[in-house]
Amino acid sequence: MTSPLITPAELAALDDVTVLDVRWRLGGPPGLELYREGHIDGAAYCDLDADLAAPPGRGGRHPLPDPAAFQRAMRRLGVRDGRPVVVYDDTGAMSAARAWWALRYFGHHDVRVLDGGLPAWAEAGLPVTKEIPEPAAGDFTARPGGMPSLTADEAAALAARGVLLDARAGERYRGEVEPVDPVAGHVPGAVNAPTTENVGPDGRFHAPEALRARFAGLGVREGAETGAYCGSGVTAAHEVLALAVAGLPAALYVGSWSDWITDPSRPIATGAL
Repeated sequence: MTSPLITPAELAALDDVTVLDVRWRLGGPPGLELYREGHIDGAAYCDLDADLAAPPGRGGRHPLPDPAAFQRAMRRLGVRDGRPVVVYDDTGAMSAARAWWALRYFGHHDVRVLDGGLPAWAEAGLPVTKEIPEPAAGDFTARPGGMPSLTADEAAALAARGVLLDARAGERYRGEVEPVDPVAGHVPGAVNAPTTENVGPDGRFHAPEALRARFAGLGVREGAETGAYCGSGVTAAHEVLALAVAGLPAALYVGSWSDWITDPSRPIATGAL
């Protein structure tokens, strides 16, 4: 299995690659400002809110973008069908994973995440620049369906017959606090699996065997049908990425909790189970 991760040294050795800077903060500041302060040479800035999601609405805070809109965005950023893509951020791949998942979902076959992100790149002594590139237009064609995804109904069914992971912090899963969405709680039957436990203090992913052990403790094993959700389908993509590092396939509920609560008839669970 080819790892979905790439090291700074491996990225530095590539001659023909599209690099996307996907730095983002929930509630700001805009990642573009961070990008302008310094980024990997040749990297184009990919705006999570504008390029990797449709406007907020009934599908949640970060719905899946329309294929045509996603294709236009990726072509503007220089993404080509036959050229590898590497995505990175500075928060342990918490937002870069959404770019990885979206590109894979829309049919790109060679996308990897820089393990450790920009901090790991700088730690390796590799250069950053403030020069803003002008990427040549790409030829990427969006072909939806390259990664498994879930609707709300499918997520509910999966929670009953398989393993549905809730990637949010424990207090949000339990419904003790909800700083972002108007309703607290979780999808009944979902298992809490905070995304922050997928990486170490340096923002690098734990080794595949360690991740397999972690997910096994949550009921995820080879052959077990698995899905993941979070608040709006961003950190849950990180969960899917961590599962992929462990060699375990999983589906993403893109709309996640912010979509689930748009229908008041859907049940809501609170507490530890």
